[in-house]
Amino acid sequence: MSPRVAVLGAALLFSTGGAAIKATTLDGWTVAGLRSGIAVVAFLVLLPRARRAWNLRTAAVGLAYGATLISFVLATKLTTSANAIFLQSTGPLYIVILAPWLLGERIRRADIWFLSTLAFGLSVFFVTATPAQASAPQPLLGNLIAAGSGLGWALTVIGLRWLARESESGHAALSATTLGNLMVVAVCAMRGLEVGTMQPIDYVVVAYLGVFQLGLAYVLLTTAIRHVPAVEASLLLLVEPALNPLWAWLVHQERPGPWPLVGGAVILSATAAKALLDARATRRLIPSGRSEATGSPGR
Repeated sequence: MSPRVAVLGAALLFSTGGAAIKATTLDGWTVAGLRSGIAVVAFLVLLPRARRAWNLRTAAVGLAYGATLISFVLATKLTTSANAIFLQSTGPLYIVILAPWLLGERIRRADIWFLSTLAFGLSVFFVTATPAQASAPQPLLGNLIAAGSGLGWALTVIGLRWLARESESGHAALSATTLGNLMVVAVCAMRGLEVGTMQPIDYVVVAYLGVFQLGLAYVLLTTAIRHVPAVEASLLLLVEPALNPLWAWLVHQERPGPWPLVGGAVILSATAAKALLDARATRRLIPSGRSEATGSPGR
């Protein structure tokens, strides 16, 4: 499989998360716990590297990633898929704010414009109240949790950068992802899993979420990402937030309001523009023939 096709396939699988999560009759905690439990098995079986580099550093990053996974599932259960994925996509806003303190990275003038644009896109979601619907019973609470998921995702990305600086083995990011999923299982199990009330559809959907939407998607991404330039990977992965609301509309007839669509368009456009600008700046600094690749562990 072409590496670019593999990255696109991962993005497509990631994008089905919202519709699949809403298709279950289970609460968000149970969905998150079961999905991560199945995904951990898939990681350990399909990616032997996931068993290495388990230490306090990868556990710290895994904690941020686990919080991202739980909050995204909870948000998706409460608000529209569009709101959940678009608000989580504001993670770069928090990265720009936190990176100077946590990583010592300098803020550039272009980052200020990017930060302002994402802040505007974020605020649009709270301009008017999103009406409740069958698949989004508590949109305001869901929006707030989704915004918190964006913060968790930002801390995850910052943590992955930190691990990359501290480790040369290349296994640290995958180990952090695996540990994060294990933490999700532990937290959700302590809260209680509604396994006794599972319907046939729940078994099918949860298995799909763990094996394909999270497990296989990450296998495709980690296998291909080293062969795809960073800007291309970033743009291909934008397929996830672009298609996520579409699947929710097709499966659940869920209709996001006009303002969230405007905010989402602003967030995705700003993210795409930043990826292109960063790639141009990187080409000036890195000799010809070299490239950097980056990707997301998925959610």
